[in-house]
Amino acid sequence: MPQPAVPDFPVLSPADDARLRRHAGAADGAGFLHPVQQALIHRRGWLRMLAPLAAGGMEWPLPKVVRLEEAVARADGSAGWVVTLCAGAGWFAGFLPPDIAREVMATRRVCPAGSGAPTGYADVEGDGYRLTGRWDYASGAPMATHFTLNAVLRDGGKPLLDEQGAPRIRAFLVPARHVRVEPTWNMTGLRGTASHSYRIDGQLVSAGYSFAIAPEAATAPGPLYRFPFYSLAYVTLAANVAGMAAHFMALAGDCLAHRRLPGTQASLAETPAVQRLSATLHVAFDDAHAMFYAALDDAWARVVEDGALGVDGMVTLKTVSLALVRAARDAVDGLYPYCGLHAAREDSDINRVWRDFHTASQHTLLLDLD
Repeated sequence: MPQPAVPDFPVLSPADDARLRRHAGAADGAGFLHPVQQALIHRRGWLRMLAPLAAGGMEWPLPKVVRLEEAVARADGSAGWVVTLCAGAGWFAGFLPPDIAREVMATRRVCPAGSGAPTGYADVEGDGYRLTGRWDYASGAPMATHFTLNAVLRDGGKPLLDEQGAPRIRAFLVPARHVRVEPTWNMTGLRGTASHSYRIDGQLVSAGYSFAIAPEAATAPGPLYRFPFYSLAYVTLAANVAGMAAHFMALAGDCLAHRRLPGTQASLAETPAVQRLSATLHVAFDDAHAMFYAALDDAWARVVEDGALGVDGMVTLKTVSLALVRAARDAVDGLYPYCGLHAAREDSDINRVWRDFHTASQHTLLLDLD
């Protein structure tokens, strides 16, 4: 099947990279992205890049999206995380009824945020659902125009069960006016994401705002909406972690170059032991990085050509994603002890990147249990 025509777009420009970096510290201190960062994100259309063309989205090829997300995360971890999670929520437009998807994407400065845990209920009522619950970790909550969520379906107060006897879960997208944000994000890193909790108290929504996330349930054509959800989640999250790690490694190199050995004028970077360690960690990271993108590019080509990725392809993407995260963890944790007290200063760039990295890498999907 031929790949659909999509508009081209440049990689992250030096000017955009500089804008994101320039305001990263202020965003960290304020607890949300700086207005200049927000304006740039909307001006470039990054939150629309996974939404269908027919709905007013950009529908960019996934390998280019992932590379852009890594570049943004390398400039500023919080900005990268918000772009990735909110653009990912925009991907759900490919599973909504087309008229609802167009309505959502036509929203000025559209920004879908949300949570994946099914910590609420959807009670069947007429031709719609009454939503009640509380959900955590909605990155980008302060600028969200819509919220996505998963809820347990109930009828008459009793959970509806699937064929295996488990509660049935349904995904929803609701306008922000139906949501109450609760400021609960108080983490060591990714402070600029403002990943707050949100609550809905008995809001009735039409069935058109509910959807299923599966290739066979897609309402938009094209390979993006045939790509498995968990595979998309693995590669986008791993790319973010890789971007933050690459930023840390660059800053660590500066620290090593300026830190002196006790009683000498030699820099720590010139010592053979540190040189060997740094080279080993960089090579391992670069190798995992190359394998990650080779697998992603191959998986995308398979979905474009064959219409499906298959179990083997999904396993491969999970494996290379976790291998990249592992190499990133090894590099960051291996270099940090040599960076000196400057890296422990909360107001230093390297400390912010270190905090962002260790917060992002706590995501449940990135647990390395093999």
